[in-house]
Amino acid sequence: MIAIVLRFAFRDDVTDTEKARVLELMKRTASVGTLGSAVGQDLGDPAEGYTHAYCAMLPDEEALYHYMNHDYLIDGDLELLPYLSRLHPMRLSDDLDPRLSERITAVHLERLAAHPELARAMNAVPAR
Repeated sequence: MIAIVLRFAFRDDVTDTEKARVLELMKRTASVGTLGSAVGQDLGDPAEGYTHAYCAMLPDEEALYHYMNHDYLIDGDLELLPYLSRLHPMRLSDDLDPRLSERITAVHLERLAAHPELARAMNAVPAR
């Protein structure tokens, strides 16, 4: 199993309506081949500056590839990234293959190479 976790915060000027739209887009994305998901408040230390979180659980690398390249994720990311002031992505897995992280990174980089507008949008949000 592979878990994709994003901790994030909205820009100060984002309205409640815009926040709700972003969270709905994330919930839509989390419906793509996942075993389970959570989208909502971040329960970590508020001093770290994150207010919300996203988690999607995928069964395997094949599902991850489909998920990462699905139109919901690509289009949703392009729409929602401009509303974020910070973003911290994390990944974890119960698969102990030492090359798994490398393969996941390759899928992510392939996705960004195929969608340069997405790479620009991602690079515009500070990652911490």
